[in-house]
Amino acid sequence: MAANEEHYTLAAPEFDKPVKVLIAVAPYYKGIADQLVTGARAALEAAGATHETVEVPGALEVPQAIALAHRMSNFDGYVALGCVIRGETTHYDTVCNDSSRALTLLGLQGAPVGNGILTVENRAQAETRAEAAGQNKGGGAAEAALHLIALARQWGSPKGGVGFKPGGGEGNSDESFQIA
Repeated sequence: MAANEEHYTLAAPEFDKPVKVLIAVAPYYKGIADQLVTGARAALEAAGATHETVEVPGALEVPQAIALAHRMSNFDGYVALGCVIRGETTHYDTVCNDSSRALTLLGLQGAPVGNGILTVENRAQAETRAEAAGQNKGGGAAEAALHLIALARQWGSPKGGVGFKPGGGEGNSDESFQIA
């Protein structure tokens, strides 16, 4: 069983500048969501990060809230939290697939996102994964976001390009070029 396996965990990143993270949570299953948030907040605070939490109606709205914040605010990264428990209809598949796909697309567009939206067969699985003193998937999602923020900061500084830049160096006219 996967729950009994040991997994390698990366060392927590360290930051020389403050980190601000948005936790976007769908509290549809309130007790599970509260555990996820508790774990995420503890992980962020252990890294010295500040955080804000916003609640949205469901898992499909979590990526939308993150997209809005990424466009309109000044967060360094995001933690997506919620829980989808399989029901009797295919709605489960739609919510799982679409929320996951949307979060992945946000990440590919440059938003450092830790995905802690649980997709489980039953409530017992959700409770086991969410428990902050147990599997702590909320804390894991926060740590993932922190690692992605660290990579963004490492690689985010402007670098010289390849080719030529108009209006190069000192004494050059606007029509001269410098090698980048």
